[in-house]
Amino acid sequence: MNTNPLMPSGLAADPSALSALRQQAATGNERAALKEAAKQFESLFMRELLKSMREATQKSGLTDSEGEAMGTDLLDQQFAVQLSGLPGGLSEAIERQLARQMGGATGANGTNASAVPTTLDKVSGGSRQAGFVAKHTAAANAVAMESGIPASYMIGQAGHETGWGKSEIRHADGSPSFNLFGIKATGGWKGKVAEVTTTEYINGEARKVKAKFRAYDSYEDAFRDYARLIGNSPRYEKVMARLDSVQGFASGLQKAGYATDPQYAAKLSRAINSTLSLQRAQV
Repeated sequence: MNTNPLMPSGLAADPSALSALRQQAATGNERAALKEAAKQFESLFMRELLKSMREATQKSGLTDSEGEAMGTDLLDQQFAVQLSGLPGGLSEAIERQLARQMGGATGANGTNASAVPTTLDKVSGGSRQAGFVAKHTAAANAVAMESGIPASYMIGQAGHETGWGKSEIRHADGSPSFNLFGIKATGGWKGKVAEVTTTEYINGEARKVKAKFRAYDSYEDAFRDYARLIGNSPRYEKVMARLDSVQGFASGLQKAGYATDPQYAAKLSRAINSTLSLQRAQV
């Protein structure tokens, strides 16, 4: 039984578990926090492994009840926690690797206290990315069938533009605009508009400016409008010719002037590749 109030028993993707680990690092228990962070990484891996095994069973028709499936998923989570952190297990290797990565600015006990929360934030960020991909897969798939633009390209770009959902464009009253792609309300746009402060690169210098963006009634409408913009505009003709390559697609968008960020193609390529990895993991 877990008797340490600062030692979380949940997975690292759980916000309460992350908070407890951050508290460990903040109160001087950096080494314990590092060990527990490694355990949480292993827990996440074990959970995915158990999930894959369970889904193989479900496909054979042995688990048909929705309630039973939910119960099994919760049981998988518990098993993942119990199977992690064992002597000689994967978590020890992860701990050593994390310690090497944090070795730059270490404290008296050899652990970088500030790096522990940073590492945990990356785990939380990965969970947010996975949630974003899962949330928008259906809408993106529907539009992909209509437009030919791969769903992973659209989701990856939407993730990059919104910080994986953290900074979606909203109306002044806080309601969603459903604009996932940062498409501005120009070119004779007659629909709804959301006006926000954004960052533009002018002569290579980042500046904050007020801009009007298109607003929609749903996320699927946003995907469809994006696909229409890319697919029907002569400006992006070369982009549509490079749907076979992540790098070619991203570079084409930057060359066509989709964004003013000089590093846009590199950032977008990483976001799309992250989406592809997450989609493979969710299959």
